[in-house]
Amino acid sequence: MELKSVCVFCGSRMGARPDYLEGARVLGAELARRGLTLVYGGASVGLMGALADAALAGGGKVVGVLPQVLSARELAHPRLTELHLVDSMHTRKAMMARLSDAFIAMPGGVGTFEELFEMTTWAQLGIHHKPIGLLNVADFYAPLLTLMRRAVDEGFVPEARAQPFACDTSPAALLDQLQKAGQPLTPDKPVLRPEQT
Repeated sequence: MELKSVCVFCGSRMGARPDYLEGARVLGAELARRGLTLVYGGASVGLMGALADAALAGGGKVVGVLPQVLSARELAHPRLTELHLVDSMHTRKAMMARLSDAFIAMPGGVGTFEELFEMTTWAQLGIHHKPIGLLNVADFYAPLLTLMRRAVDEGFVPEARAQPFACDTSPAALLDQLQKAGQPLTPDKPVLRPEQT
């Protein structure tokens, strides 16, 4: 699968560790080096801003998608290749998905988790067939991987879905995995009640 654009979900804050900022900068630079368009949330603050700044500094194309209601709080980045101001969070995610060939989640908060899980759910339902990766800076996503395993063990997620994400600590290695991906998830079959089997 040839990637031309990658959507990155990440925090609008810097986080507590310098590793997070460094991860954002390295990922942004690597996207630019590979000629991949960065699609992200459009803000100039936190990891989002650092990611965009690094991609732009490397000569990359950066497309932001920002809800009007957040344009003051998240401070729209003034130097993007394209900035789309949209009417809602739902529209934001749909546009980011449409503009992207793959998704990466960096460390972030509840908004990042929500975006990651919505894209993962859409993949399971067959709404999109695009690879999803975790940039696991400072082992940030270790608890999530444990939770996914627990959901499988408790019968809520099929074994085939135990690891729906590519995962790496290195931006370059993660992008390599996403470029090699391309096998879409098969949509889940409906769960039947016992009397239907």
